[in-house]
Amino acid sequence: MTGFLCVDKPEGRSSGFVVNVLKRITGTPCGHMGTLDPFASGVLPVGVGNATRLFDYFLSKKKTYRATFRFGMTTDTLDPEGTFTMGGKIPTAGEIEGALPHLTGEILQLPPIYSAKSVEGKRSYEYARRGETVSLTPKKVKVDAFDLVGQTGEDTFEFLIVCGAGTYIRALARDLAEKLGTLGYCTALRRTASGAFTEEIAVPFAELTPETWEGHLIPTDAAIDLPATDCADARLYNGICVRTDLPDGLYKLYREGMFYGLARVGEGLLKTEKKLC
Repeated sequence: MTGFLCVDKPEGRSSGFVVNVLKRITGTPCGHMGTLDPFASGVLPVGVGNATRLFDYFLSKKKTYRATFRFGMTTDTLDPEGTFTMGGKIPTAGEIEGALPHLTGEILQLPPIYSAKSVEGKRSYEYARRGETVSLTPKKVKVDAFDLVGQTGEDTFEFLIVCGAGTYIRALARDLAEKLGTLGYCTALRRTASGAFTEEIAVPFAELTPETWEGHLIPTDAAIDLPATDCADARLYNGICVRTDLPDGLYKLYREGMFYGLARVGEGLLKTEKKLC
């Protein structure tokens, strides 16, 4: 049994916890496609069985979030679970909207010290929890949209964010506050979409049981937004490239109507890239 579960992760549970429970429920290896912090909720795509081999493909897909930022204070984790630091002004909606273009497009972003970034073989948060200094390097990320939805409280504002892989929403709260000359952190976060997986089709985590999970399993090829090709040439499945008139690019590969995996075309040659059957 292989495919995807589009899970609506609840607040208070880690992505790893969700995956471990699903491993027991399905009796099959599972893996999530993009971590959600424990305080966050929303869409968590989970690969079941061989679908986990597509991790790199799905990790690169755009993600959409609704986030609430609080200004005038922050925490060391940049979320509600950290230690608070007070101080700083509360910006106006106009000031916020004026700063947002500076954090849209391709930007350099410093990951939070409380993150899973690897530092000398360990996670950054392991050093931070011990009070040790962590040296992280800014990395280029893509923020496609960063829009102010409205003010939700005296010092809180809601945002709609569309971004690429590796973008930390908590870091956007920190950086936006810095642009405004104040402090800020993310108080609430919900992922509403991750590639083809959306909250409209997401299944509440509590509803996934040994009796129900198969009914929510999305076929692997149904979740892949690529053109398809069917090739009956047995040489292709023995590691040999075959001639094709298809344009260069990545394809869903079928063998006599059955989904096989992914294949790539380059310079008139078709070759298998990822076997999933």
